[in-house]
Amino acid sequence: MPESNNYSMAQRFRGFLPVVVDVETGGFNAATDALLEIAAVTLRMDLAGRLHVNETYSCHVEPFAGANLEKRALEFTGIDPWNPFRMAKKEDKALEHIFAPLRAEVKTQQCTRAILVGHNPFFDLGFIKAAVERNKMEKANPFHSFSSFDTATLGGLLYGQTVLAKAAKAAGIEWNSGEAHSALYDAERTAELFCTMVNRLKDLGGCPLD
Repeated sequence: MPESNNYSMAQRFRGFLPVVVDVETGGFNAATDALLEIAAVTLRMDLAGRLHVNETYSCHVEPFAGANLEKRALEFTGIDPWNPFRMAKKEDKALEHIFAPLRAEVKTQQCTRAILVGHNPFFDLGFIKAAVERNKMEKANPFHSFSSFDTATLGGLLYGQTVLAKAAKAAGIEWNSGEAHSALYDAERTAELFCTMVNRLKDLGGCPLD
């Protein structure tokens, strides 16, 4: 990869640093259901103005006290929240494990805030915001409170596909169904997809940095 040009990232996304996030949970209600896994992938822009995957940060999370765990959600993800081999962190420690390097990356890339990139990111951002509020960590949260980039929308626009697996395949990204539905795997594939779509738009003449 060519040498990173950090300032270009700030130029390209109006001062925001895109960070690709995926969460796995114990249900669909961010206020009541457990956050069980979180993964975040940072991106870098090279001197040619092309986006690349940089670093991945991930963590298993202990259900917060009184958290709801829906049986169907756990069956879908295959997560056993009480398996000791998960090496899960308490929710506040898990958030800081993810947030600390993201805050540093925002500063390194001369951006003002991180902006969450996700596949239907309303879900992921909702769970992160609920966990932040539970743990009174608003000042530590690097993410914009309501803005996000949606790879489902972008996938529909560029490839006619809104399902993550189908959009990834349309973009030429290898997809392993056996590894899907873990936060780490889905975040990394979503990051590849986002980079591929941004770079394709550049190749088509979109959003020149000058």
